Amino acid sequence: MSHRATIAVDFFMSAKRVVLIGAAGGALAAWLAAASTMLTPRVVETPVRKTTAVELRGAALAAEITRLRERLRPTAQPQVPARNLFEFSRTAPVRAASPVPLELPAAEAPRQVPEVPPLRLVGLAEDPGPQGPVRTAIISGFGQLFLVKEGEHLTSRYQVAKISGEAAEITDLGDNSTRTLALK
Repeated sequence: MSHRATIAVDFFMSAKRVVLIGAAGGALAAWLAAASTMLTPRVVETPVRKTTAVELRGAALAAEITRLRERLRPTAQPQVPARNLFEFSRTAPVRAASPVPLELPAAEAPRQVPEVPPLRLVGLAEDPGPQGPVRTAIISGFGQLFLVKEGEHLTSRYQVAKISGEAAEITDLGDNSTRTLALK
């Protein structure tokens, strides 16, 4: 054989070998690919999650809430006609009695009873002053709260005469009567 023929046979043999190895490799790759995509179902184990103590207490609490809500539902239906919850009782209409003249003996004339003012001493305050303590009386009455010192007017009718450590003296300017309001 000639030299050229030897080279051609070697080349042909090595090409044949390369094709054969390539075909065998391709068949092996196809076989592996087919084996990895088989249609058999896979069994995948999922981890079992355990319930924690907090979740158990939460479930018990939810069950207790449901039980209490069921218990709170009204069992009796409201009566018709419904009663008024804001009215204690109905008062019967008062009939005016016929006026009976009251005869008083001439010696006993009705006396004027001084009206007691609706005032109450609720507190006292004391500030140091240059000539001794200055007291302020805290008096409630007539739907207001008054902060007054000695000599000041409580209203147009009453004036504070004196304030001590535990009481306040007020004067009614209408009849000059004096009343003492003490802390209670």
